[in-house]
Amino acid sequence: MGRISWDQYFMAQSHLIALRSTCERLMVGATIVRDKRIIAGGYNGSVAGSAHCIDDGCYVIENHCVRTIHAEINALLQCAKFGVTTEKAEIYVTHFPCLQCCKSIIQAGITKVYYANDYKNHPYALELFNEANVHTEKVPLRKETLSLLMENNSIQ
Repeated sequence: MGRISWDQYFMAQSHLIALRSTCERLMVGATIVRDKRIIAGGYNGSVAGSAHCIDDGCYVIENHCVRTIHAEINALLQCAKFGVTTEKAEIYVTHFPCLQCCKSIIQAGITKVYYANDYKNHPYALELFNEANVHTEKVPLRKETLSLLMENNSIQ
């Protein structure tokens, strides 16, 4: 039996969380980690108690769905709601964070951003991450990770 790396473990977690997304435009998942422990997870979806994109369609203004809260923000808000510090934490995201999420990640004290897929990587987001000494790294989910799950009868 093979053992996956920490990066693959947390990235796989983000991809699993993304399956809860309720926005039809893009399924995104985020996992916040501190000291190799998951402290929060989030997916893109509507405000609690409000209509979801999968039910009522996306509410698009200037090419953005404003009905949806992004996965990264949902994970950060989960930490805020339950009083969990994000100082010196890391975040694993299925897609490169948008500019607004980038700013929130920096303000939350997260020091590393791992993402599986490029998605409209904004040059200013990269500049802000660099200025704030936030390490960014592309960590695609490897097919071997999924194969190990199937091999070990975790998925049938």
